Amino acid sequence: MTEDLGPIAPDSVATAHRHRVARRRRASGIYGTVITAAVVASAGSTLSTAALAVAVLLTLIVYWTAEQYAEVLGEQAEHGDLPTWSSIRNGLSSTSSMVTAAYIPVLALIATRLLGASRTTAANTALGVAVLLLLIHGWSSGRAADLRGTRLVAVTLMAGSLGLFMIVMKNFVITHLH
Repeated sequence: MTEDLGPIAPDSVATAHRHRVARRRRASGIYGTVITAAVVASAGSTLSTAALAVAVLLTLIVYWTAEQYAEVLGEQAEHGDLPTWSSIRNGLSSTSSMVTAAYIPVLALIATRLLGASRTTAANTALGVAVLLLLIHGWSSGRAADLRGTRLVAVTLMAGSLGLFMIVMKNFVITHLH
């Protein structure tokens, strides 16, 4: 026999919604940082700094809108109704960190280049910044999940390893495929 606990308290619903939005923002930020690193790694030493910055931002905008489009279709398929403009706006807002995740690496790219570094050095600097951001994202996600000690370190290092993988792949492509 199950016990009826009555209706769910409004503040618990609001809290659950805030947690869900925070999770989406963290996930989108990680995704955006990985995409940023991938674009910089693949084109960092061939494109001009301005072209690379634009390529990163446009690529992220395409991924962001594609992800939201898939969400809208998924909601429609699940609920049988067209989503409201309000739900579309909320979805775009909660995942905008996919695009904003590129700001710091792109600023590092531009600043390094303005200081006289080569395109390759500027791209490597942006990749290094992306790795640091991934480490911060990993740590933040681990803390949000109440991880401590070894588990927090493992989650943090796993996130950073995504950026390191981009650097290794970039150097492999430049060294062996060019």
